[in-house]
Formats: sequence, C-alpha cells, structure tokens
Amino acid sequence: MSTDSTRLRRLLAEELEDCCDADVAARIDELEALAAATPTDRERDLAALSTLSDGTRHDIVRYLAAADGELCVCELSPLVDVSDSAISHALSDLRDAGLVTRRKEGTWRHYDATDRAERLLDALDDTRGDR
Repeated sequence: MSTDSTRLRRLLAEELEDCCDADVAARIDELEALAAATPTDRERDLAALSTLSDGTRHDIVRYLAAADGELCVCELSPLVDVSDSAISHALSDLRDAGLVTRRKEGTWRHYDATDRAERLLDALDDTRGDR
C-alpha cells in the first residue's frame, strides 16, 4: 500500500476535526484488512465476468440456465444469430470459465449451465432493478 498518507490525513482531519498519527495508522490498518475481501483466485471471477460480457455467450448461458436440461449446439443454433462454429467457440469459452458443463455422447456434445452461472445470472437479475 502507498506510504504517502497526506490525502488520507486531510480526509481524517476533515471528518474528525482533529487528526493525529494514531488516527492515520488506525485507518490504514482498517483499509489493509480489506485485502482479505479479495479472493486469492480472483482470476476465475474475472474470467467468468469477462466471458459473460459478450452478448452471444451471455445469451447462450441464459438459454442453458432456462432450459429444462442440457442442450446441444443444434438446439442453440435457432436461438442465436451466429454460425454453429461461433456457438461452439462461445460454449468452449463458457466451459473454460466454469459457467457451463459439457457431456459427450457419441458425436454429440450436450451443454448445461453450472450452478455458478445460474447464481451469477440470478444476482444480475436481482440487482438490475426497474428504473
């Protein structure tokens, strides 16, 4: 963490009307404790969020989450306006991000949304709000 506490000292002086080194040190300790809120594997979170940021991948995971069971590429194809190859690529990205599962059955690949994907979609739905 940065050792320059000039701005923090000014903030605390304004909030507390009087500020000393102990106040600054205590606040820095509180702020450094926030580091525990950052997961050690945050790359997985960032990958999931980044993957969902694409419209096609977002739509596909929503369709999978809403479906009653698994779907294959041929079932997703009528729902999205991209090629089967693009759907397969999107599904691969979603799988790499831990948002869908894949089950092979002969030449067919069946996909389903993971619990994590469903919880992320639920969180988005719950926090969207109607404006």
